[in-house]
Amino acid sequence: MTTETLTPDHKGFLRAAQFLGSGACVAFPTETVYGLGADARDDRAVAGIFEAKGRPSFNPLIVHVPGQAEAEALADFSPEARRLAAAFWPGPLTIVVPRKPDSGLSDLVSAGLPSVALRVPQHPVAQGLLRTFGGPIAAPSANPSGRVSPTEAGHVLAGLRGRIAAVVDGGACPVGLESTIVDCTAAPVLLRAGGVSQEELEACLGAPLGQPQATTERPVAPGQLASHYAPEGTVRLNVLDPQKDEVFLGFGPVGGALNLSPDGDLIEAAANLFACLHKLDQMGAERIAVAPVPEEGLGRAINDRLRRAAAPRV
Repeated sequence: MTTETLTPDHKGFLRAAQFLGSGACVAFPTETVYGLGADARDDRAVAGIFEAKGRPSFNPLIVHVPGQAEAEALADFSPEARRLAAAFWPGPLTIVVPRKPDSGLSDLVSAGLPSVALRVPQHPVAQGLLRTFGGPIAAPSANPSGRVSPTEAGHVLAGLRGRIAAVVDGGACPVGLESTIVDCTAAPVLLRAGGVSQEELEACLGAPLGQPQATTERPVAPGQLASHYAPEGTVRLNVLDPQKDEVFLGFGPVGGALNLSPDGDLIEAAANLFACLHKLDQMGAERIAVAPVPEEGLGRAINDRLRRAAAPRV
């Protein structure tokens, strides 16, 4: 794959939007760091983010929108969430809120959880791309997993050249620090420190922010841990011969009542993962058997999530 470098103007935005509309990944600048964007409504496109970054697990992603109206079309805002949005959007603040059932967002964006992390960026290039594309863009930092977050287009190319369709070169990011994240699904909780200080947030709310629980185990947003999505039934992994009372989730030629990817395509399997887990619940499956998934590429992230689904419940 050839990675194009695009100019931060109407022509560049149109080309980037064309890539996004085709399901490809495009890096772009925000006021904090460069993000690796994909259409937040497209399961396969979002799976492509994880593939490009080499992420070993499916953590929630921040969804970028151009304004408050677009954010409220996707999620339900409490008075506190709306107050924070009015004070700090557009800007380096991400707000976690309950997503609407009809949001149209990919389950991969929120890792199967009922919440979504939303942000309205201030950077003119991010705004230009969002308004040209006309849809929500899921975007973690545009770097290989575990590497330093990129603040220039050159940083993006050094890590992801040949793995993404394009980068919009908007120069250096002015903040260079990732966005602050506040969970507003209940009483506001600070999940990650960043470009907006805790003091500024608490002054806006007129009350102290809560702190995240240290005992939780899966992220509700980047940088914080919380409960993960798992089906109601018990889960058994790496099964080739399911028992009669088990509902079988297949992969490749190992078929079942459901199949993550009949063709054995790991990107397709990642895109279908959460939909299949929800479908198993809808079927009322009490015992679930899952076919082996290769421990390579996106298979590592798929298996990470399946192992968590199969873990003993407390």
